[in-house]
Amino acid sequence: MNELFRLARSLRCDLADPRAAFTHRLRVGLAVAALILILSLLR
Repeated sequence: MNELFRLARSLRCDLADPRAAFTHRLRVGLAVAALILILSLLR
């Protein structure tokens, strides 16, 4: 569980620019969605 929190902290984005923060969150969200899709297809 500590590794998950550490990973979440490393992915966290504290940018002042709202556009850059949005694009960062969008990329992270797409990466997580792709990972979930791949894992579900492997089962």
